[in-house]
Amino acid sequence: MFERFFNTNSEILCILQRQKQMLPRAQHDTALADAKRPRCARVRCANRIASGLALSAAKGCLVRSILVAVLVLTVRAYGQSQAAAKIDLEQAIQLALDHNHALKAARTLIDQSRAQETTAAIRPNPVFTYDDLFIPIFSPGELNSSNIDQVTEFDVSFGWTFERGGKRKARVRAARDQTAVTGSQVSDNERTLTFNVAQQFVAALQAESTLQFAKQDLESFRKTVQISEDQLKAGAISQADYLKTKLQLLSFQTDVSSAQLAVVQALASLRALLGYDTVPSNYDVAGELAYTPLHVGREDLIAMALDLRPDLRAATQGVTSAGSQHDLAVANGKRALTTALTYSHVSGLNNLGFTMNIEIPIFDRNQGEIARTQYAITQAQENKIVAEETVRTDVANAYEAFQTADEVARLYESGYLKNSQDSRDISEFAYRHGAASLLDFLDAERSYRAIQLAYRQALGAHMLAVEQLKETVGTRKLGR
Repeated sequence: MFERFFNTNSEILCILQRQKQMLPRAQHDTALADAKRPRCARVRCANRIASGLALSAAKGCLVRSILVAVLVLTVRAYGQSQAAAKIDLEQAIQLALDHNHALKAARTLIDQSRAQETTAAIRPNPVFTYDDLFIPIFSPGELNSSNIDQVTEFDVSFGWTFERGGKRKARVRAARDQTAVTGSQVSDNERTLTFNVAQQFVAALQAESTLQFAKQDLESFRKTVQISEDQLKAGAISQADYLKTKLQLLSFQTDVSSAQLAVVQALASLRALLGYDTVPSNYDVAGELAYTPLHVGREDLIAMALDLRPDLRAATQGVTSAGSQHDLAVANGKRALTTALTYSHVSGLNNLGFTMNIEIPIFDRNQGEIARTQYAITQAQENKIVAEETVRTDVANAYEAFQTADEVARLYESGYLKNSQDSRDISEFAYRHGAASLLDFLDAERSYRAIQLAYRQALGAHMLAVEQLKETVGTRKLGR
């Protein structure tokens, strides 16, 4: 974008420069022509030239001002587009709900089910019948009006099927109940996708926090290595101690490389959920890996989940749908009545007839399908009970996991994190002033790194536990 912009500006400036170069030549030609004119004419011409030069200068200033303004606006717009590459958690969830292709595919099931409602509401088509008999095709001489009137027979009839037992109404109700079940199932897919996005988002935050810490720790230890090198030159430490310190630098560099890989993988996994076309390749997450207290009660969460969970709602609607299918099976056991109105022309006579027929349900009364749908009702009722128990179990497990993660995070916040920092700083100060051995300093450094990494894992586990709790309840709004 900038290259095209600068190329355009360069072309404009070149044109302006050429115009400036051509201006003295034009002025010289004009002066030679004016020398041959009368004095008054030359005065008027000189005034016109002066006015033209002033106007040209003003236009040049205006063009340059416009170019500068366009350049400033372009740079500002580019900076805004770069800043827009960061997304927070709620934006990521909304992007996934709008653009995730797997979810889009699942949503088509709702449209398919609604199309089945249209099919269910269709009435039987009327039937048109026409027949023409005894036409003397192989005896063309007999093909006359008298023969057609007295010998040829033809019939025209219109038939209509009347569905008995409320079949159409039962079909429509069964299709609509199935659409409701499908809608709840798709909502449950959205709930699962929301948690997956939140999980990958937290993983990205944790990876970036770990990378930031690894870089800071690497830079700090490089200063320690430099101090060790100065001590070696001064004879304060041995070559062996210096090499031990320098070799320890490898683990810090490895931590940085591993953290960088974790960031790339977390962002790639998150982008797969959002849709590759929704965010640029260099996008980043906006947020902080931090501990946020959450005050909720288990029984309140269970009550909310029983009311909000879409999978439980789908199971409840499944019982209704199974009942509709049973009603439809009973209605299908009622045989349809077929009627026909017939006009006949036989032996010069015109007749009108009415017929109807109905199947006598002696053997087939759809009893097998009626029995099957009755068992399906029992199955749906059992599935509802299972879904309700699953909801209770999910909430209980998620709540206990949250309590544990919350307790661990508060332990780090209560003082262990500061103690590890103080221990490392004291050991580093003592080592630099010769009051502590290299092994003591390296041991304090390892403990500090372990505590810091464990703290970040605890924060990630706490944030993930909160997201798990939201997923099991079925809402992103929980008490604080």
